[in-house]
Amino acid sequence: MIPIKVAGSMARPASKPGNVPAPQDGISGAAGAALRYLQPGALNLTALPPLSLYIHFPWCVRKCPYCDFNSHEVRQEQGFPEDDYLAALRLDLEMALPLIWGRKIHTIFIGGGTPSLMSAAGLDRLMSDVRTLLPLESDCEITMEANPGTFETEKFKSYRASGVNRLSVGIQSFNGRHLQSLGRIHDDHEARRAVEIAQAHFDNFNLDLMYALPSQTLAEAQADLETALSFAPPHLSLYHLTLEPNTLFAKYPPALPDDDESADIADMVAARAAQAGYGRYEVSAYARPGRQARHNRNYWEFGDYLGIGAGAHSKISFPHRVLRQARYKQPRAYMEAVREGKPVQEERELAREEMGFEFMLNTLRLTGGFAPNLFAERTGLLLNAIEQPLNAAEAKGLLYRDHQVIRPTELGLCFLNDLQQMFLEQ
Repeated sequence: MIPIKVAGSMARPASKPGNVPAPQDGISGAAGAALRYLQPGALNLTALPPLSLYIHFPWCVRKCPYCDFNSHEVRQEQGFPEDDYLAALRLDLEMALPLIWGRKIHTIFIGGGTPSLMSAAGLDRLMSDVRTLLPLESDCEITMEANPGTFETEKFKSYRASGVNRLSVGIQSFNGRHLQSLGRIHDDHEARRAVEIAQAHFDNFNLDLMYALPSQTLAEAQADLETALSFAPPHLSLYHLTLEPNTLFAKYPPALPDDDESADIADMVAARAAQAGYGRYEVSAYARPGRQARHNRNYWEFGDYLGIGAGAHSKISFPHRVLRQARYKQPRAYMEAVREGKPVQEERELAREEMGFEFMLNTLRLTGGFAPNLFAERTGLLLNAIEQPLNAAEAKGLLYRDHQVIRPTELGLCFLNDLQQMFLEQ
């Protein structure tokens, strides 16, 4: 099945440091790096893409058995060092500023972990620091992930007052038995209460729902979806459960619906969401008109993002190169690295021959595809650089293209991993 990633982790992991330009004499740190990256290079980008900010909060109450994200359980007797972490985030952002001078932030996503463990005062401090250091678009979409079981009405009112204008709620299921099998800390009543609180304070919110769960029937999956639809959320993320490497479920696989049962559930989900007025614009994303996730869409259109926080990834474009970075994953190691002025653990420049695959890996997730000229704008390459795999994918019925659009077909979406792989092998 298609691996699903949350915002902030859509990029492939950065590899070991590679062909980053050498430092200039007498200049060091981020300012020196920025000057190095502005030197002539292998690419020629005609324009820089929109820039987003991703902020990672690495703690959660309990690690879910299916989760492969950078999350760490909070020790109840110790809690987590909120003040120290917020100070590290600010310093991390300050050190990264020379890489993005003059560029406005279009969207912000605070992900995790469970960011809703953060105190109201902590979130307010974080947003104040961001506004102090960065120029934001006037209509900047600011999303925060939240999990049922951490919802408190007054705290979420404060989150909204601090500037968060979109909530992404990790429901996963409204069925108590399935929530237990997924290792969630909330029950079905708390799931419903969380959505009600979200509705009361946010006019723009997303519900995350998973299907093809352990021992789940088609009727149970449909009941979950109907419950979600009854709240009329502006956006739905409908994920097929996958067994990711290095998770508890991968080590001890649960009994999942077989391929035919999973396909029936997936077909039901797509059909029912469309019937309810939700347009499927990405493999697992459905939205009412005008309510697509702008932050995630920027990832899928090969836009730029600066990631701060433990384990956060960045993709930053310059006129002649595209840079990837990854920060230290362990929270304490990250905070120590920030204090030492070196929060980035891994950094590399994308090679010219990688650009086509990197672009297609993201954009092929979009059901509507992309305009052909976007390829040259975001990669600095002519479209004929991927002509051979385009022709092959079109011949197999996995891709449709004309002078206005290149997009996966229905068959291509069903076999998306195979379609993406064709551009890796060019």
